Amino acid sequence: MRIDRALPGLSVVIPTLNAAATLPATLAALGDAPAEIILADGGSQDGTADWRDIRIIAASRGRGTQIGAAVAAAQGPWLLILHADTQVQPGWVAAVRAAMGDPGRAHYFRFLLDDPAPAARRLERAVAWRCRIFALPYGDQGLLIHRDLLAAIGGVPTVPLMEDVALVRALGRRRLAALPVGAVTSAARWQREGYLRRSAKNLGILALWFLGVPPATLARWYRGRRR
Repeated sequence: MRIDRALPGLSVVIPTLNAAATLPATLAALGDAPAEIILADGGSQDGTADWRDIRIIAASRGRGTQIGAAVAAAQGPWLLILHADTQVQPGWVAAVRAAMGDPGRAHYFRFLLDDPAPAARRLERAVAWRCRIFALPYGDQGLLIHRDLLAAIGGVPTVPLMEDVALVRALGRRRLAALPVGAVTSAARWQREGYLRRSAKNLGILALWFLGVPPATLARWYRGRRR
């Protein structure tokens, strides 16, 4: 049966690793709007890579490497890089369609969390401030970018961590724009570690990245496997 796609020029690329708990809601939010959805799986053991109706490619573990592999396999001129625990919200199709008229800039969603706690609202406001003042959205806000623009900045950095920051830094403020729609990310990590502790950890990793600490070293620290 033929499906008329609302966004025929859009390829959604999602790096995955043991994301079976959150991926169904992420895919459901996308629906049939994109021309294609590609999962770049880094070796999941929980059934993440068992989807039958989604294109899945195997990639070396590391978010930058996985995204790069999915981008190379994608066919659309427009790419939406999305995390496996992030759900685009109603109205996203119209917002993305409008943004696709502006291929000279990359676009990101408003950061939201699926937690009613006041700490979640404070973090959302802090992220909005960071994006407004420093033009620094993270990967859990998604990134809509034309293939030509991505190529012009050198493609996706093949690093295990901070590929999202490297991408937006390469773009610069003038080539970034906010979408008027939110994307809801799972708050499980903040709930598990505590909002203050998790946020401080993220800020520390960011500071070390700006100081030139290698991404591989940061990835070990981030995952709690310090040598």
